[in-house]
Amino acid sequence: MTLRSHLLPAVAALALVAAACTPGGGGGGGGGDGKSFEFWSFAAINQKASVDAYKQKHPDIDIKLTEVGTSTETAQALTTALAGGKVPDLVLIQGDNLPKFVEQPQNFVDLRTLGADDIKGDYLDWVMTQSIAKDGEVLGIPTDVGGMAVAYRTDLFAAAGLPTDPEAVSALWPTWDAFIETGKRYKQATGKAFTDNAATSVFYQAVNQVSAKYYDKDRKLVYDSNPEVKAAFDLGIKAATAGITAGQSSFESAWSAGMAQGQYAAVSAPSWMLNTIRSTAPDTNGKWNIAKIPGGAGNWGGSYLAIPKRAKNPQAAWDYIKEMQSPAGQLEHFGRSGALPSTPSVYQDAKLAESKDPFFSNAPTGKIYTDALLELKPFYIGPDSATIGQEFLNSITNVEQSGGNPATAWDDAVRNIKTAIGK
Repeated sequence: MTLRSHLLPAVAALALVAAACTPGGGGGGGGGDGKSFEFWSFAAINQKASVDAYKQKHPDIDIKLTEVGTSTETAQALTTALAGGKVPDLVLIQGDNLPKFVEQPQNFVDLRTLGADDIKGDYLDWVMTQSIAKDGEVLGIPTDVGGMAVAYRTDLFAAAGLPTDPEAVSALWPTWDAFIETGKRYKQATGKAFTDNAATSVFYQAVNQVSAKYYDKDRKLVYDSNPEVKAAFDLGIKAATAGITAGQSSFESAWSAGMAQGQYAAVSAPSWMLNTIRSTAPDTNGKWNIAKIPGGAGNWGGSYLAIPKRAKNPQAAWDYIKEMQSPAGQLEHFGRSGALPSTPSVYQDAKLAESKDPFFSNAPTGKIYTDALLELKPFYIGPDSATIGQEFLNSITNVEQSGGNPATAWDDAVRNIKTAIGK
C-alpha cells in the first residue's frame, strides 16, 4: 500500500527479521545455484499467483516466496538485511518506501547490468524515473500503479435510498465536500457509518490528486507549506468529525470484519485494493460496484521489484522480473489480481480496456483506472514521503478514534513530522 498496509503476520515478520540478522548469510553476491531464488513480498496482494504462474512455465525454477507483512514492515526487514544479514534475491518495495533505497544504490544490483536499458521504455516515464539513482543506476522495475476510485455496496446504497448505478453514484460526489455530504445523507437514512475511515478513504486519496505533494518540483520539502496538502488534510479532518466514518483503520482486524459485515458502504479503491476487498469479504461477491473518485484523477500506490547487491541468484531473479513485469506479464497479472499495469502499451488491449470484474457488478475496471491514471499530474516522491504521510494519517486517526482536537491536528502532525525526519 502505498500505504498498502496489510495485516502483519507478526510472528512471521519477527522471525524473518531475526533470520535476516543471522551472521554469515548473503556472501558476496552471485554464487547461487541459478535455479532458485528467494522472494520477499508484502502480504495479501496475490504475488503468490504470479509466482505460481511462473513456476508452471518454468518447473525447473524453485521460488521461495515469503510474505513479510505490511509494505512498511517489508521495507524495515529489508533495511535490516541490507545492514549485514541475509538478503533475498528479489524484493518488492512499495513506491513511497523506494526513495530511501534509491539513495543507497550501493546496496542493489544496477539492473542496467542485466538488461534494464532494453526494457525501461516499456513503463510510464514518471513511474520508471522514481527508481533511477542520481548516477543513472536503475534499481527497480515497476510492477503496477494505483489509479483511484471508490468501491461501494449497491445493496446498502439502495437501502439508504441512494442511487446504485455507477454513473449516478459518481454524479453524487464531483468533489470531496460532496462525498462527505453524501455520507451524511447515508448516515441520516440508515444510522450507520458511510465509509471506513477518514484517513485513507478521504485524506490519502485527496492528497494523491495534487500537483505537488510533500516535495516541490525542485525536490525541496514543502509538506508544511503546500496549500494542496493542507486542503487534503482539512478534508480528512472534516470527514473525521462529520460522524460518517466507522473509525476502523484500514487493514486492521476490525476493518476486515466491518467490511465483511457491511458496517460501512464505501471504501477507497485504488486498483490494488480490489483483490484485498475480494479476499477480505468473499461473501459480498456481486454486492459491490465502483464509482469515479471525487476530484478527478490521481494515483495511490504502486511497487517495484529490486535485487539486493548480495543476492545469490541475481540472474534467476532478473529472469523473473523480465518475464513477469513485461507488458504481457503485467496484463496477465491484472487479470489475476486487478493490479493496474505500469506498462501503457497494454492500456488499449481489450483484455484491459474492455475488462469487467464480476465481483464488482461487472464494473469496467480497466477503463475506470486507466482514465484516472492518464489524466493525473505526476509529482515527486521523496525519501521521507512515507514517514510524512504516516504522521498526517496518525493525526487524523487521533481525531477520529481518540478524541484528538481537530483545531490543533495540523500543528500536531507537522510537529511530529519534524521530530520524525528532523526537517
